[in-house]
Amino acid sequence: MIAVDSNILVYAQREDSQWHRPALAVIRALAEGAASWAIPWPCLYEYYAIVTHPKIYNPPTPAADALKRIRYWQESPGLVLLGETEKFFSILDEIVSRSAVVGAAIHDARIASLCLYHGVKTLYTADRDFSRFPKLKTQNPLV
Repeated sequence: MIAVDSNILVYAQREDSQWHRPALAVIRALAEGAASWAIPWPCLYEYYAIVTHPKIYNPPTPAADALKRIRYWQESPGLVLLGETEKFFSILDEIVSRSAVVGAAIHDARIASLCLYHGVKTLYTADRDFSRFPKLKTQNPLV
């Protein structure tokens, strides 16, 4: 299963991004395809926070449009939303211990842990910071 990171979701939404067209094509292919694909819940929150933030985008994406896009993704029959369970912490604990993650980098460790916990084979991301988690295969589908 392929999971999608926040940055790919943001680029797919924001037409003013240089990566808009390829990101939109990637998301459409996943959403309209027959295979299962995933979005970690924290990536949905981060997507919403970024596209609606007036200090990041001028003008920001209206909240109603961002929520509409999330609903659209949820309508994809193959979408799996990745969340924590009571057994999740053991994977997070291992990843944080091995990578020596501190501070805000815990967000990426959480995404990586969710992917590994749920059996994700590849995380589509444009963020090279995930290289600190060698157990998780990443791919930038935009290049």
